[in-house]
Order: sequence, then C-alpha cells, then structure tokens
Amino acid sequence: MRNIRFVLAYDGTDFFGWQTQPGKRTVQETLELAIARVTGESQIRCHASGRTDAGVHAVGQVVNFYTTSAHPVEVLLKAVNAHLPSDVVIRQADEVPQAFDANRDALRKLYRYVIHDGPVRDVFQRRYAWHCRWKLDVPAMRRASRVLLGRHDFRSFETDWPNRLTSIRTITHLSVNRLGEFVWVDVEADGFLYNMVRAIVGTLVNVGRGYWPESYVAEALQAGDRRLAGPTAPPEGLFLLRVTYAE
Repeated sequence: MRNIRFVLAYDGTDFFGWQTQPGKRTVQETLELAIARVTGESQIRCHASGRTDAGVHAVGQVVNFYTTSAHPVEVLLKAVNAHLPSDVVIRQADEVPQAFDANRDALRKLYRYVIHDGPVRDVFQRRYAWHCRWKLDVPAMRRASRVLLGRHDFRSFETDWPNRLTSIRTITHLSVNRLGEFVWVDVEADGFLYNMVRAIVGTLVNVGRGYWPESYVAEALQAGDRRLAGPTAPPEGLFLLRVTYAE
C-alpha cells in the first residue's frame, strides 16, 4: 500500500462541506469517486487536515489516502483531475510515509476571511466575500484582536460547546488588513473549534462597525459564553489557505 498526499483547492459554494453525507454533494465523496475511477479500487478513503463546512472554500486543503495503484504521483494528479468537476482541483501530489496522517500530523492551519464593505455589493464576489453594510474601522479591529493571540480557552467562539475534548487552542498569528473596499482577517492556530474563525470575525466586525468597544473582545474571551461573542459570519468569506507540517 502506498500513502498519497494531495493538496486541493475548491470552491465550496455548491458543496455541503468536506465530509461525506448521504444524499448530499460533498468534497470528500467527489474526490474519492474520482480516485476510484483512476485506480479501480472501490474502498478509497480520504483523510483531510480538517472538515470545512458547507459554503467554505479551500486553497490548500491537504488529504491523504492509501492505494495499491502503481501510477506515478504525477500521473495520479493529472488523471484524477480529469475526473473532477470544475469547482475542485488537485494542486499538488506526492507520496508520503505510511504513518503520515493529514489531520493528526498538522501543526498549524491558516484561514482567511474576506469581507467587502463597499457601499454597493459586488456581484462578482458574492460567493467569496461577506458583503458588510457597515464601513469597518480596521485599526480598531486590529487592536481588539490582539487579546486573542496566544493560548486561551476559546469556548466563547465555539458553536455548540462542548464538541471537542477541550476548547483550548493557540493562535499563533492574527491580522486584519484592508485593500480598497476589501478587508481580510487571517487566523493561524494549532487547531480550530467549530465555527471558531467565523465567530471571531463576527466579533471583530461588531467592533469595526462601532457597535462594541475594543475592550469587549477581551471580555467575551474571558466570559466563556458563546452568547456574549459576536455572530457567526457567513461561510462564503472563509478560505482554508495553508496547512503546516513538521517536514
């Protein structure tokens, strides 16, 4: 058995997320069927660095799977891509050690959330950015976000707590930037809770629009209560950019 790693990009708009669900179009099932057509194996199982939700996109999702196929990795990349729909593509492929697991071995993941706060919604970005009707104060959002850096209990930013063994995570990078009418929030951490990035973005947007003072983010973090943080931002603005491994 060989262990193959793919790096994927996909437009999540028309998918019900990564994980296979009966009767629904998912990235996992779409990829596994394409691999099976190339290898002739019926029991292909792809393991991803993490599950993306319905409507969420990826630029650098990492998956691995085991196969008995003798095809070189460059042939697998081209052949599987030929069987994939236009909204998902394999960007890279390589063979990795048997013990490699895309989820378990991930050290950090980097997500980007894109917001458009122009006065008129951008019809061409409606799938890839949250159109926010308030003009956002990016410096205020940036200052407010600093308290989230480091190791904390992020249960205030977790939907349906508890859904993991622990809500403690370490954010290693968090930035808020603007270019014209677009604002983006980058968050890199050693792991993420369910809807964690989208809840952080919703909280920072409430600061940026002047609804909450900058100090409120620290209060919400310490409260340990999801009801006291901001709303969950919509999925279309979220992208999984990169997954980092030890190698």
